[in-house]
Amino acid sequence: MEEKKLYTLLVYSENVAGILNQITAVFTRRQVNIESLNVSASSIPGVHKYTITAWSDEDQIVKITKQIEKKIDVIKANYFTDEQLFIRETGLYKLNTNKVLANPEISRTIRRFDASITEVNPTYTIVMKHGVTEQIISLYRALDEFGCVFQYTRSGRIAVTRGKQEEVSKFLEQREEMNG
Repeated sequence: MEEKKLYTLLVYSENVAGILNQITAVFTRRQVNIESLNVSASSIPGVHKYTITAWSDEDQIVKITKQIEKKIDVIKANYFTDEQLFIRETGLYKLNTNKVLANPEISRTIRRFDASITEVNPTYTIVMKHGVTEQIISLYRALDEFGCVFQYTRSGRIAVTRGKQEEVSKFLEQREEMNG
């Protein structure tokens, strides 16, 4: 059996109600869990971009990508490994202010991870970290050892390809030439 890897799918679609449900249903039918999901406008007007991560083997992810691409409102879908993309996430950490002030090692840890303190009040301190998944989780683990974490969350992955333009741009240009 093929080894599972973390894949990132970039899916481009028209901005149509219900398309997210159609896309996630493909994963459900194949019993593949979505690790993270981020939906936003793309650099192309009227086109939305879905960044989806899932652990899978390549055979399964190829099938999922093809099924998603068959959806009527999906323009293009591609899958990538981490090496093929520029990836970022954001982590938010809500810390106990009294513990942060009482232990200078907590502030040193925040600086060592290149995170930033975005708010401080008498009850809690908010720390934000941008980076790759492993960095976000590592900072959480380091702060958790101090027993100062009230809450923690991280965003879904955002990603761009290492090429100059959106992968869908070439596809849309070719489609325009064929229709023009």
